[in-house]
Amino acid sequence: MDVRIPCSPLHLLVTLVLIAGLSMEAHAQAAPAPSSREKFGDPAQYEARNLPATLNDLKTLERATALLQDEAAWNRNDDRQCADDEAANKRSLFCALQRASADVYGSHDPSRVADHRRVALQEVRFAVEEATRGRELSHRLMEFNNLPETTLADVQRVIAQATERVRARLPAE
Repeated sequence: MDVRIPCSPLHLLVTLVLIAGLSMEAHAQAAPAPSSREKFGDPAQYEARNLPATLNDLKTLERATALLQDEAAWNRNDDRQCADDEAANKRSLFCALQRASADVYGSHDPSRVADHRRVALQEVRFAVEEATRGRELSHRLMEFNNLPETTLADVQRVIAQATERVRARLPAE
């Protein structure tokens, strides 16, 4: 039996592309590269609302409220670099939340700082969205903090709103 396989340059090219594609797919499935976001959970869940809250979410928001209790404690010029905020004991919304999260979860090591996408912090982001309807903010916490019209009372209000939402979702004891 004589079987002839077409060997035109187009067939050869298609065959090579298919083989290369299958090889790449097999390699990707065999050794998935760890994502830098892996430690923060499923990125698809970042913007999910009404996720289960924990007591630590509530404690984080309460600690942030305490850190931003008066004008002397608020840095209205956030750059998302918190070392200078800590040194001056004057924090932006972002840095107060970062500090509160680290205090609650017990880590001030930047490589281990508690997840900045936890429910508590996301609820503050959602409250910021509602407070700034119609505005596109690429870094919600920083840009809201830095808006010329934002006051400390506005910052405290979004934390309070997030606190109430988290409190309402805590499991009954």
